[in-house]
Amino acid sequence: MEEKESLVSIVILNYNAGEFLVNCIQSVLESDYSNIEIIVVDNASHDHSQKKCKERFPNIKIIQNKKNLGYCEGNNIGLKDAGGEFLVVLNPDTEVKKDWLNKLFNAYRKFGDGLYQPKHLSLDEKDILMSTGNMLNIFGFGYARGKGTLDENSFTDIEEISYASGTCLFCSKKTMEKIGYLDPFVFLYHDDLDLGWRAAHLGIKSYFVPESIIYHAESYALRWNAKKFFWLERNRKYCLLTHYSKTTYSKIHLKLALVDFFVWMYYISKGFLLSKIRAELDIIKNRKKIAEKYYELEKKKIISDKEIIMKFPDTLHVPGNVSSDNTNNLFNKIIGKLSKNAKKSLID
Repeated sequence: MEEKESLVSIVILNYNAGEFLVNCIQSVLESDYSNIEIIVVDNASHDHSQKKCKERFPNIKIIQNKKNLGYCEGNNIGLKDAGGEFLVVLNPDTEVKKDWLNKLFNAYRKFGDGLYQPKHLSLDEKDILMSTGNMLNIFGFGYARGKGTLDENSFTDIEEISYASGTCLFCSKKTMEKIGYLDPFVFLYHDDLDLGWRAAHLGIKSYFVPESIIYHAESYALRWNAKKFFWLERNRKYCLLTHYSKTTYSKIHLKLALVDFFVWMYYISKGFLLSKIRAELDIIKNRKKIAEKYYELEKKKIISDKEIIMKFPDTLHVPGNVSSDNTNNLFNKIIGKLSKNAKKSLID
């Protein structure tokens, strides 16, 4: 007797995605896994893309938000409404290969409950990588491994990574409930980093599944600009303050301060000084909320900071459209040395 397919709820958060959304849904419907429900959560779009999709795909479910609730809370609304035993968070600027979901299930059957991401290739240049797994550095820098490089099939095995990308994230609903969904305070950017970090402290691992493939456009809504740099830096600092114990933080605080100096210099060189200032002020403004989140997460931890940190890579991958190779090499040399010293501080 053939095994019955579990229901998978695919949550797609929309904010003026236009034709991206239509193409995304069309590709999902052409998947060779049939037992799915598609939930489009609309964050008060003004391009009417959600309505056009409902007309074209009447069987999808639309949840209409009255205002833009951000990436985290917008997705949470769909995830909590989902009826599936399994969940997928999927960006609207993606298209999926026919067997993407079956390949994710194959990984799940082998490794069990966890957070899973497929290989991401560029929607415009199908042989260019967008992510072969998302990685996290001790100083809170998250990055998509291999982004912007030629896909040479260097990663062929399912492997543990720092965190699964929110561009396309697969897990069971019970896993998501255990972790506690996306953090609304994060709003957008590093939302998946925060989720994966929280998961790691609970003993829930993240995996990269190279045989599952999706195609992703480059941040259609918010490209590399001052607003994006604000969210990235503000949320990096938020994660450091909420995920590290006070003991861990005190042992590496000098290295963190040195890294912060270089971040200030980097933001100034990019013309985003105001973004860095805004990020710092927002952290100060929300220090009470941050303290509450810190104590909440500390109570839940079953895996230590040290055990997680020792798996973090020492260097970063910064895409060429963000910084030059010379700058990247210099930054990586500094970050790598400081990272190794910081890890040594935790051992001594």
